[in-house]
Amino acid sequence: MLSKPKAGCQDFMNEVGTVGRIHHVNVVRLVGYCVEGTKRALVYDFMPNGSLDKYISTSQEGSPLLSWQRKYDIFLGVARGIGYLHRGCDVRILHFDIKPHNILLDENFIPKISDFGLAKLYPTDKSIVNLTAARGTIGYVAPELISRSIGEISYKADVYSFGMLLMEMLDLKRHEVANEENSSQYFPYYIYDKFNKGKEIVVDEETNDDEKKMARKLSLVALWCIQTNPI
Repeated sequence: MLSKPKAGCQDFMNEVGTVGRIHHVNVVRLVGYCVEGTKRALVYDFMPNGSLDKYISTSQEGSPLLSWQRKYDIFLGVARGIGYLHRGCDVRILHFDIKPHNILLDENFIPKISDFGLAKLYPTDKSIVNLTAARGTIGYVAPELISRSIGEISYKADVYSFGMLLMEMLDLKRHEVANEENSSQYFPYYIYDKFNKGKEIVVDEETNDDEKKMARKLSLVALWCIQTNPI
C-alpha cells in the first residue's frame, strides 16, 4: 500500500500502467487496485511461498533450503520473465530493480517478477532509454547507472541485475569467502579469476557431481550477465 502523496502516486500510476498490460506466467498478475484519499493499494494474486530472498538469505537462521533442481527452475523462470518484458510485450519494459526481494514464489515455487514502481517503458524498436537519475538497489544495479552521468541506458541493465541475483541464488559468495583468507576482492572478479585459473567453484559439501556441473554452468551464465562491457 502506498500513502505518500507525491512519490507514492507516481510509483502507483507507473505500476498500474505497466503491470496492467503484462500477461506472463513468470510476472505477477495485477488483480485490481484501490484509491481512497491519499491511500492507494495494488492487489495481486497471493504468493504463499513469499519472496525469493527468504530462501537464499544467509543472515536468517533456519531459512528453508532450495534443492538444486528448484534453484534451476526458478532461474529459468526469472530469465523467461525478463525476456518477456524485454521482447515479448507490445512495448519494451525495463524493470530496473531485479533482486530476490522482488521475485515472488507461488504454491509450486513458480517465480513471478514483481514491483514495477521503477520500470520504464519504451518502443520495441529501441534498445536505449534516457534516464535523469539512477534507480535500482545497490548490489544489483548495473555499473553504468552509478559510474557515470546518467543518460542513455540499455535494457541490459536488467541482465546485469539478473546475473547478480543468480550469483546470490547459487550462494557462491558464502561458500567461496568461507574458504579464503582474503575476501576483500570484488566478488565477481574473484569468481572470474577462479574460472580463468581452472579452479573448482566451491558449493555445498553434500552436492553431487551433476549438481556441481549445474552450478558451474549457472556460474558462467551469471558471469556473462555481469560483464562490464556487455555485448
